[in-house]
Amino acid sequence: MTASAGDRPAPFRVVFVCTGNICRSPMAQVVFREFAETAGLGARVVSTSSGTGDWHVGEPADQRTIDALHRRGYDGTTHRARQFTHDDFAHSDLVVALDRSHERILRGWARGEADVGKIALLMSFDASAHTLDVPDPYYAGPGMFDEVLGMIESASRSLFRQLEPAIRPAM
Repeated sequence: MTASAGDRPAPFRVVFVCTGNICRSPMAQVVFREFAETAGLGARVVSTSSGTGDWHVGEPADQRTIDALHRRGYDGTTHRARQFTHDDFAHSDLVVALDRSHERILRGWARGEADVGKIALLMSFDASAHTLDVPDPYYAGPGMFDEVLGMIESASRSLFRQLEPAIRPAM
């Protein structure tokens, strides 16, 4: 017997946040989503992204982001940039900043301890990381996009492994 829609728990919702939502956070959104799909938990996870600024709202991800994702087997072509809003706190279980400047901005926008408690730095999940900041590749070449994607994959994998037991349904 299958559970009705009302019996299913709400999916775990994570939003990744960078500056303009065209480089780092779309990478993290796509990578995290793929980890959930590969683990058979795609229906139990909603992965989105946004930017702290509104410069690129409605635009696709930077072509170098799409290319870097494609080289690693991911599809970033459907992404459209959007700006983070206060509603994202209410509609998300976890708000993941890509660097400490985003974390500071998000903490400033938080309306209370409940919002602050949802904010985390992506690189804080990767024990092998040598930095808490994912560098912005926007002003760099394609090689930097590949390097940044590698950092995001490693930290997102660690984040997903930490969350998976809570997301996976009990047997």
